[in-house]
Amino acid sequence: MPVRVIGMIGVTPPASGATVHIIKGGISPTYLKSYAQAHDDAGFDLALVGYTASSAEGFLVAQYAAQHTRRLGYLIAHRPGFVAPTLTARKIATFDHLTEGRIALHIISGASDAEQEGDGDFAPKDVRYRRAAEYIEVMKLAWSNHKRFDFEGEFYKVRGAKSDVHPLQQPHPLIFFGGSSEGALAMGARHCDVFAMFGEPLAATQQRMAEFKARAAPYGRTPTYNMSFRPILAKTEGEAWDRARKILESIRQPGDPTGFGNAKKPLDQSARRLLDFAAQGETHDERLWMPIAEATGAMGNTSCLVGTPEQVARALLEYYKLGVHSFLIRGFDPYEDTIDFGRELIPRLRAGAAELDRARAA
Repeated sequence: MPVRVIGMIGVTPPASGATVHIIKGGISPTYLKSYAQAHDDAGFDLALVGYTASSAEGFLVAQYAAQHTRRLGYLIAHRPGFVAPTLTARKIATFDHLTEGRIALHIISGASDAEQEGDGDFAPKDVRYRRAAEYIEVMKLAWSNHKRFDFEGEFYKVRGAKSDVHPLQQPHPLIFFGGSSEGALAMGARHCDVFAMFGEPLAATQQRMAEFKARAAPYGRTPTYNMSFRPILAKTEGEAWDRARKILESIRQPGDPTGFGNAKKPLDQSARRLLDFAAQGETHDERLWMPIAEATGAMGNTSCLVGTPEQVARALLEYYKLGVHSFLIRGFDPYEDTIDFGRELIPRLRAGAAELDRARAA
């Protein structure tokens, strides 16, 4: 299977220093355009458009970026519960046609109850996952039915629903999800196409994939897998480790622009997993480096791979051998690292994956 490479675009230039998150703040159309074009030129397949309860609206961000890029697709993070699923189905199908198939969806339930409440949602997380499962079910009905349909569930009821527009990508654009809780895994096994995970050690990743494959099997589903990393590259291995330690020191500073300091309180089960691995040791499998996950409370994609481009590409290919065929990579110097990944890392990753595919076929 060809390797898929995903980046992440922000809408405003980040503050100086190591950048952990890129989706908060205002919006700069000029920066967004340039940043999306950098991903396009670097050879990324998709760019994640993130979501918070205060950030710019993701579908509009992606639509604007798509107008200024040639082939880059957009993985739009979406929280069910604020828009009717029938309307979202039409919105996604419309975007799919207007961009000639350049959309995928990442279903998220919200990292914290407090943030959800900022948008008026007071449902606890386990309820949000059940609601999301039903939401996806209704969307799929809208995408697949050419006649009117009825639906009545725990959260949604429609009568005589119909969509005049159906996805260009059939049966529908890829649906990603992430999470480690029972609610997340139950939803994903039944309804989603790609299980998105934060970077973990190889043995744990293999076990996790096997367990999720077994969950999805009763529904006749064969999931694929995405893994997120923060590559830290340099010309030599020593320089890469020096750079990694400088980034960590920047994040640990009390007045650092990330605002995390040395916070270690995890928000969810996925973060707890990363902190457990960090407690077991700084480095796993030679290149997987966990201190930044520990320093930030494992908020988001903070698992690092440290080394030269050749070394990091080989590390990614070890996950590819396990069956991880999709990677979300972004750096702590977001714009410049995007360019660097396109020049140094992505070509090596694609070449290595193609070589493994040829060997497997032979």
